Amino acid sequence: MSRKNRSSSNDNNMMPEYADIPIDPTVELNLHRLKHDLGGSDDLIMREIRYDGMRFASAAVVYIDGLANAMTINQYIFDVLDYSLSNHRTEHPSAVDAAVLAKKLLNGMGAISTVTEMGTLYKNLLSGQAIILLAGHKLAYSADIREWKGRDVTESTNQTSIRGPRESFTETLRTNTSLIRRKIKDPRLWLETVTIGQVTKTDVTLMYLNGVVKPSVLQEVRSRLSKIEIDGILDSGYIEELIEDDRWSLFPTIFNTELPDNVAGQLLEGRVAVMVEGTPNVLIVPTQLVTFFQSTEDYYQRTFYASLLRFLRFGSVFISLLFPSLYIAITTFHRDMLPASLLISLAAQREGVPFPAFIEALIMEITFEILREAGLRMPRAIGQAVSVVGTLVIGQAAVEAGIVSAAMVIVVSITAISTFTLPAYSMSIPVRILRFVFMGVAASFGLFGIIMSFFVLMLHLCALHSFGEPFMSPLAPYKQADMQDALFRLPRWLMFRRPNTSAGAGSSRIRKR
Repeated sequence: MSRKNRSSSNDNNMMPEYADIPIDPTVELNLHRLKHDLGGSDDLIMREIRYDGMRFASAAVVYIDGLANAMTINQYIFDVLDYSLSNHRTEHPSAVDAAVLAKKLLNGMGAISTVTEMGTLYKNLLSGQAIILLAGHKLAYSADIREWKGRDVTESTNQTSIRGPRESFTETLRTNTSLIRRKIKDPRLWLETVTIGQVTKTDVTLMYLNGVVKPSVLQEVRSRLSKIEIDGILDSGYIEELIEDDRWSLFPTIFNTELPDNVAGQLLEGRVAVMVEGTPNVLIVPTQLVTFFQSTEDYYQRTFYASLLRFLRFGSVFISLLFPSLYIAITTFHRDMLPASLLISLAAQREGVPFPAFIEALIMEITFEILREAGLRMPRAIGQAVSVVGTLVIGQAAVEAGIVSAAMVIVVSITAISTFTLPAYSMSIPVRILRFVFMGVAASFGLFGIIMSFFVLMLHLCALHSFGEPFMSPLAPYKQADMQDALFRLPRWLMFRRPNTSAGAGSSRIRKR
């Protein structure tokens, strides 16, 4: 299957166009077309109703084995269809009254729609619905009895929480929307579903609180989704990469999470959730930099503890980003900034090390990144053990061999541990990449290079936007009203307003979470 963004004209010519093909009143012709277009696939089940003395089938039920509920088809739809046809054989030997049949089916099913062209028929069929074909009618009925095996709602393994709900999203879209519905029982919670992907036909659902979300943001999300032309969507990462503002920036301008309570909290603040069929990760737009430092647990703890943890995360990011580069700059260019005793200790440790501080740090950082990636990709039973043991053994062996100093091992270890304090994994990736950039600048220009690079980084962050909203808000531009839940969290009884960057003007005075 092709995964390229823009489908070429050759690909479009190879794909049959079904949108303008009407359903034939002859059941056999429709079944022949279905069998031909689907290549006679084994999971395509076609059951005909044909009585004695009749040359052609009076009706047929078509479904995909494994996607539709076969028990419901056998015990209900097929029996009702047979009963309706039998009652009308004497009056209508070649056809059945579609209105009578629809009424009888709707009494028991409820989720039945009318299909008049083959494009919609294929979409519904391959989505797990059962198709009911009637002789003598240029239409078909589509019964929504989808039932496929999916992962149960379990605790998230990527975003853990000590206090709060343990449930996380699954790969089933309707399960995910129901998890949000259970938390927000408000008629203003609206859903819009669009189909993206010329081949995969993936359902993408927008979820928002009508009257709370900013209309300009909602319209921008709709516009960007409507412009996507791609063969397939297999994960929300496809959508994220195609609709983000600055596609060349290292920093993500779209927040993603697999926690329903996090999504519910973001919706209450006036943001839009983008859910994709087949993935447990939900996209949140617009977003700001401070959102990546906030955890859902912050809202379940007392304000003092939550604010302390939030400050700790901000400090840890600075350590993860700048600690190795500061060590390189000071030990290479600015030794006079260190106390004499510490300088003597560092010099004694580096006496037998053959590499400069930059090469030393580069070796350790690359080694740790390799161990981290190996720990993630290996089986869980041994991945963590290999990562921890490998780090300890390699670090100690490198020090004893005189390749790196003990101080460098400490610096790299503290840096790596600080990275794990970020609740959002997507934000730790640019921090890890920029760490190498700052290390190179520190080795070339010292503290002056670090300061100038950090200044350029701040300018870049201030220039970023997320669906028209400033990425650095409420810090830049500074908004006093939104600082109640930015660097720290005020007590809940003092939080009266939603963020102005995401909520509509008419809802800013409503208490947020």
